[in-house]
Amino acid sequence: MLTERQNKILKLIVERYIKDPIPVGSKVISRELNCSSATVRNEMGELEKNGLLEKTHTSSGRVPSEAGYRYYVDNLMELKKMNGEDMLKLQIVFRNQQLALSDVITKSLQVISDMMNYTTVVLGSKSHENLLKQVEVIPIDEENLTVIIVTDKGHVEHKNIKLQNVSLDEIKKTVSLINNLIAGTPIDEISKKLEFEIKPIIGNYVKQHEQLYNAFYNVFTDFTNQEVSIMGRHKMLEQPEFSTNIDKIKNVFHKLEDEELLRNIEEDDDNNIKVYIGKENNIDNDVTVIQTKFKKGSEEGTIAIIGPKRMEYDRVMGLLEYMKENIER
Repeated sequence: MLTERQNKILKLIVERYIKDPIPVGSKVISRELNCSSATVRNEMGELEKNGLLEKTHTSSGRVPSEAGYRYYVDNLMELKKMNGEDMLKLQIVFRNQQLALSDVITKSLQVISDMMNYTTVVLGSKSHENLLKQVEVIPIDEENLTVIIVTDKGHVEHKNIKLQNVSLDEIKKTVSLINNLIAGTPIDEISKKLEFEIKPIIGNYVKQHEQLYNAFYNVFTDFTNQEVSIMGRHKMLEQPEFSTNIDKIKNVFHKLEDEELLRNIEEDDDNNIKVYIGKENNIDNDVTVIQTKFKKGSEEGTIAIIGPKRMEYDRVMGLLEYMKENIER
């Protein structure tokens, strides 16, 4: 159990180090608390013995340990209210009536990524209530084209594919066949319908039926299984603790490219905001993951913000709370 003064010292050190990643010395704290440097040094020593602070080799100052961040989040942190500028940026997205819910979530997380210089992630499968409206193709050259998928909720996805020795006429016939037989199908049933309704008859309409079927099957499979969206992977480069350590940033980037790993971000049964610091998360020991679940109608998932352990916990948690409230409203 920490004393009141030790709590104040730890809180000051964590919040100063979050703002500026320079070890915090006793003189800085003594001025804040109006007590002697010797007193502060003794208290910092006790906090270090308790595993809440660490001493670096390059300075006499201290930095928070992983346990120190955890103690701060659980006992000392005060949730920061959103400022007007942050709220306005997100309100512009949430009030856009033209956007589907999935687009609202990804765009708002992109805004947060830009504001905070952290990586943001949304996990979740698309709702079965989304129906395929139509498929379109745009030729790029003789072998490459863009396939565009539009749902009845206004969600639009596109993917570039390559077809060899297939005429534009055969491509159009395939698209027409798909639109005639599959339009109106729930998106999570499309792959099954392709296999049992399109595959047996496509050979009656086009010569290169095997290549065309496989190409469109892969497009739809990627679309319906797209459970992970990541914004701001490169933001990690803007954090001092990563920007100068090439091996560390390579490792973190590798983890952020691993969608299977991201799908396994730990979730609890309740809908509260959860904070996983360092070894507590399955991404990397040098990062923190803050996340919460959302549910609206039949659509549900998880939104998460990933940054260094030296993260603005109070601000991030406030932003996630605001997002969750607006998604579920």
